[in-house]
Amino acid sequence: MAKETMKKTGGKKSSSKRSASSGTGSANSRKKGAARKKAARKKKRFIIFGVEIFLLLVLVAGFYVVRQLDKLQRPEVNPENVKVNETIPEETVQTMSGYTNVALFGLDTRIPGQLGKGNRSDTIIIASINNDTKEVRLVSVYRDTYLDLTNGKYNKCNGAYSAGGPEQAMTMLNKNLDLDIQYYMSVDFAALTETIDLLGGIYIDVDEVEIDHLNNYTIETSKVTGVATQKLTQTGRQLLDGVQATSYCRIRYTAGDDFKRTERQREVIMEIVSKAKEADIAKINEIINAVFSKIATNYTNEQLIQMAPEMIGYDIVDTQGFPFDKVAASIKGKGSCVVPVNLAENVKQLHEYLFNNYEYEPSEEVQAISDQITSDTGY
Repeated sequence: MAKETMKKTGGKKSSSKRSASSGTGSANSRKKGAARKKAARKKKRFIIFGVEIFLLLVLVAGFYVVRQLDKLQRPEVNPENVKVNETIPEETVQTMSGYTNVALFGLDTRIPGQLGKGNRSDTIIIASINNDTKEVRLVSVYRDTYLDLTNGKYNKCNGAYSAGGPEQAMTMLNKNLDLDIQYYMSVDFAALTETIDLLGGIYIDVDEVEIDHLNNYTIETSKVTGVATQKLTQTGRQLLDGVQATSYCRIRYTAGDDFKRTERQREVIMEIVSKAKEADIAKINEIINAVFSKIATNYTNEQLIQMAPEMIGYDIVDTQGFPFDKVAASIKGKGSCVVPVNLAENVKQLHEYLFNNYEYEPSEEVQAISDQITSDTGY
């Protein structure tokens, strides 16, 4: 560019040329900056978990989905049985009214298609949607977090779904975290496995500490889903089928334990989303036909139809794990648990993170639970 300019001006660049060059450079810089920001936003939108495959399919397939909504499972959920703490400060209630909070569960079911109580929730996510800005924040509640299961019994929080299904699981989140969740979505292993297979598999980089655990998990995953597979024979980036990728999601016996497993789940879903965005409508329809019967929710068809066009504007801006301050500790009779270091303070951070509420004070119920956890564990 500089050489061409010098030739046209006899080796001398006029001030107007310099200004134009500067302007072009500035414009290019702005374009690059905008591209980076766009790429960053796109990446954030990919950081989602398995149950949000459902939302993606609604977007990609459009209102074809309306004809398929009756395939969704709807275990009976009595709204009166989904409790909210009575002593939540009115200011907090008012702040939360500007958000829609949904519980997302990935179930460790051994009987495909059965998504009610009796199954532990391997994945527990709170999706909080700002009704004004459409920004979404996702919080993963670690499955082994030591909390009140709502019946006065303290244990790993994934036991709430097993004991009382989605009603008790939502109540558990509300009671321990001063939330007002009334709606949920649940999926199982089979839904994830079948989706990946229908997409032709996904590429994952498997390292040396993961391969043996992955192969061990394929035995049970294959048995539960009824889908055959092969064990991996080498490490590195490679195409995984549905059983292999689902087994990769389940690995927890490496450094990082459940925290690392959460990262693997993110990685798998990012690959699924990427593949699904490239699929044609016929393939998406095939996935919908196969997967919708493996999803449970208490949203009505009418509510889902209303939500579909709004999802286009949703922007997943961040994800976090809960509790923020935690320790791994062995508790007698409960095994290895994730213990919140001062639950009340963790819940304060949660309300700051989800709702930008820096004035929040824990309710009497949350403070009592926090005190009991400290008494039981010393933290």
